[in-house]
Amino acid sequence: MTVGAVLAHARARLADIPRERLGEASAGRRILGIARSPRIVPVGEAWHLGVLLLAADPAAGLLATGDILRARAEVRRGFAAQSQRERAERAAAARRGGFAEGEVVHVGWRTIDLAAVARGEASDPLAVVDGEPRVRWSRAGGYVPLAGYLDERIALLRHPPAGATGGP
Repeated sequence: MTVGAVLAHARARLADIPRERLGEASAGRRILGIARSPRIVPVGEAWHLGVLLLAADPAAGLLATGDILRARAEVRRGFAAQSQRERAERAAAARRGGFAEGEVVHVGWRTIDLAAVARGEASDPLAVVDGEPRVRWSRAGGYVPLAGYLDERIALLRHPPAGATGGP
């Protein structure tokens, strides 16, 4: 089965499952000479399937997951680490960009080159191994069949384990 056929089958099974939104950083514009804060603006929707984001629009294709955050209003607070401060700033940028309070936002994702994969080349985390599309679910792990990986991830979306929060 080709990558395109596997993805089309997955989209059909995911049609009734809610999607999460994709965001991209947007530099703050100047209004009357005053710089506005940077924003993360919505650019699409996708189903989050582990290391993959399957775009709702087939033309947008398949994406490799980047960072995941929840949009939050900007508040002043002390942070024990610079990384916490940066994450809070990105969450506030998503809120300013139009995402709802607490909404999951995917940023820093990468487009997977499906044409390269069809030619037998790899486009991380996807590759064709022994003629079968496969995905690497961790940098240290090996490749697993894409169809089986998607089956498992779709089952988890339909029937999340007890106590799952559904986001970061």
